[in-house]
Amino acid sequence: MARTYSPALKEAVKDPASYRLGTDLASTCIKANLPAMYVAQVFDTSRQTIHAWFRGGAIRPKKRPRIEVFIQLLEEDLKKGILPCKNLRDAKAYLRDMIGKPIKTSKASD
Repeated sequence: MARTYSPALKEAVKDPASYRLGTDLASTCIKANLPAMYVAQVFDTSRQTIHAWFRGGAIRPKKRPRIEVFIQLLEEDLKKGILPCKNLRDAKAYLRDMIGKPIKTSKASD
C-alpha cells in the first residue's frame, strides 16, 4: 500500500539550502499528494530510488529532463486546481492518464 510522506521528509524539502532536483521533485509530489510508489513507475525506477532522489541523492543525467518536465506539469496542474489528488485512486488515475499506461499497486492494496 502507498504510504504517506514522513514529517521529516516534509521538513527537509522546505530547507532552501538543500535544494537539488530530487528535493524539488519531493516537494512537488508532496504538494500534489502523489505517492512515491506511483511516481517510481513514471520514471521506471524503484520506490527506494525515488526516496534517495527526494533526499538529494544523485540522479542520472538521462533522467533529469523527464523529471524537470514532470515537475513543471505538476506545478501547472496545482495552479489549475487539478491537483492535489484527494486519494490514492485519484493519484493512480492522474498518473495513468499522464504516462498512458497503468499504474500498478501492491497486492495488499488491490
